[in-house]
Amino acid sequence: MNTPAAAFDWNQARAFLATAQAGSLSAAARLLGQTQPTLGRQIAALEAQLGVQLFDRVGRALVLTQAGRDLMVHVRTMEEAATRFSLAASGRAEAIAGEVSITASDTVATYTLPPILARLARTAPEIRINLIASNDLADLSRREADIAIRHVRPTQGDLTARLMAEGTARLYATPGYLDRIGRPQAIEDLVRASFISMGPADEFARQLGLRGIPIEAAQVTHQTESSLAYWALVREGLGVGVMSDDVATRTPGIEAILPDLVVVQVPLWLVTHRELHSSRRIRLVFDTLAEALSSAQANWIRSQRLP
Repeated sequence: MNTPAAAFDWNQARAFLATAQAGSLSAAARLLGQTQPTLGRQIAALEAQLGVQLFDRVGRALVLTQAGRDLMVHVRTMEEAATRFSLAASGRAEAIAGEVSITASDTVATYTLPPILARLARTAPEIRINLIASNDLADLSRREADIAIRHVRPTQGDLTARLMAEGTARLYATPGYLDRIGRPQAIEDLVRASFISMGPADEFARQLGLRGIPIEAAQVTHQTESSLAYWALVREGLGVGVMSDDVATRTPGIEAILPDLVVVQVPLWLVTHRELHSSRRIRLVFDTLAEALSSAQANWIRSQRLP
């Protein structure tokens, strides 16, 4: 018997969910990789099947009706169930060949991961890596990535995480810049320095103040939201910046300021979804990353003990 439940089309539900999240048909079409007319037909068919209006048009935006808001609860539940199904299926995959997506901050993706991935390519050339360089935290439960390298400990119960390193960050500048302003011998000498901030100058100054480094926001001459652009500005000799020692030691022409002064601790967590951790392909990549990051941390510790 052709009941409404039996005839339900998940593609129509996905179109409805994407449009509700994106706020317009055009944005939802880009999100799903479909054309706007196709998406519009799917939503119209869903409305006709359910006998309700799901959206009101407000200017160029689409806003959920009360009926649409009520149905969103059920569609989200369906999406979560579909995601869990996909995770479970991926977690049981036995094949090594295939793609693994890794998300990491742009500095980790640029300075830390390439040599590790080069070794992986030599030992497992059948694995394709999608490296997502982003400072935003990807939602592993929604399959935005298979593996994440983060500076914060995950709190979701369905994720498995391993602390790989406890790094540190210090103040750095170019020798040329320090020649111009005079090398600070004490924190008080930083009043002579210009700073480069990651994000708003006021917040940057406040955070340094909380860590015992009192500077004024007026000392910030450059700011950016990109950590790669941030480090490039420091390397150009435009001022003092805060950077992890791991990245700084890989960068020639950079000098630590007040080397005994640790500005902040920088933990490194390796994270994946518990379901995916049983996949041979993802487990291989995860274990390769874990071994390499652990070795890098051990080498760093030994180097600090040398006279």
